[in-house]
Amino acid sequence: MRISNRAQAVAPFYAMEVAKHAAMLEADGHHVIKLNIGEPDFGAPPVVRQAMRDAMDGRPLPYTAALGLPELRMAISGFYRERHDVQVDPARIVVTAGASAALVLTAAALVDPGDEVIIGDPSYPCNRQIIETFGGEVRLLPTTPATRFQLDSSSVRDQWTARTAGVMIATPSNPTGTSIPAGELKAICDLARERGGWRIVDEIYLDLSDGAAPTALRHDPEAVVIGSFSKYFGLTGWRLGWCVLPEPLIPAAERLAQNLYICASTPAQVAALACFTPEALDVCEQRRAEFTARRTLVLDGLAAIGLPVPVPPDGAFYCYIDVSGTGLGSEEFCERALQEAHVALTPGRDFGHHSAATHVRLSYTASIPDLEEGLTRLGRFVASL
Repeated sequence: MRISNRAQAVAPFYAMEVAKHAAMLEADGHHVIKLNIGEPDFGAPPVVRQAMRDAMDGRPLPYTAALGLPELRMAISGFYRERHDVQVDPARIVVTAGASAALVLTAAALVDPGDEVIIGDPSYPCNRQIIETFGGEVRLLPTTPATRFQLDSSSVRDQWTARTAGVMIATPSNPTGTSIPAGELKAICDLARERGGWRIVDEIYLDLSDGAAPTALRHDPEAVVIGSFSKYFGLTGWRLGWCVLPEPLIPAAERLAQNLYICASTPAQVAALACFTPEALDVCEQRRAEFTARRTLVLDGLAAIGLPVPVPPDGAFYCYIDVSGTGLGSEEFCERALQEAHVALTPGRDFGHHSAATHVRLSYTASIPDLEEGLTRLGRFVASL
């Protein structure tokens, strides 16, 4: 069987590869502390779970419109208004089969073969793979702790070429957990607009941010913004997300959605309406506070071990740890931590090239008892080196 060059060129998602190895250890009877996957351990709020049970009462669940359930698009618009003081026309909101589908949809609508797309390094690997799937050429710009591991307008300006079609930003970011300063986000969006480029801003962790982090839509109403029900609302396996599009892009996105996946899950969309009830939002805010407590625990624990986090996270539930002081590269560190301490982490190679050999990602989505045990094991492991 002939396999496409595209499929053969796709790199593994190493966080998932680590998960497979961790599962093998668990099958052998070991207790593995899983700090490698960005999946909140809470699940959906109780009122949302009940809404899903109600939706599955035997009623017909036909396809929705390709752009999503109108009531849900209105609810998301209301969330932007109440939470971020931004008016978004529901007609500009497209409900998708997870944020990944939103990224696929927008890349399909914006990227032509040979287009150059600027993305920061480190960054979420699937974003790069999606751009390359549609023939785009990713230009990875190294970032540093001085810029909070985020793109800055100066580097984007210097590296923008005649072939650059657009820029993709994630704030807060995976793997670093850090947000881009509002002034820099606006400056990058302004720069791209002036040069005729598009802007995709991945905001799936936005509502886990410290304080009132602004959506990019406040600075750039024509930006493509990606949202998700997975992180703040805890609906990871439900595969439900959305994107906010400029009006001229909506007809193309609708045609693409019709052909690529028809529509997002109907029962998931119906149940997700309950995410915006006061009861569900109260639960989500309690969980956001829990993540803040977990972050403090992890940062203090890593400092005690002697594993530095160059930029403390302020949004997404990740720490990007510099392991160069241990004498091990990131891959060997993760392999040995898993085999010897039974703690699963993700090596930096998932996220780019610039800091791949020296950094690993820790996800603090596990419970506080598991985080405490994981830190104890990591402490013993590092001491043994």
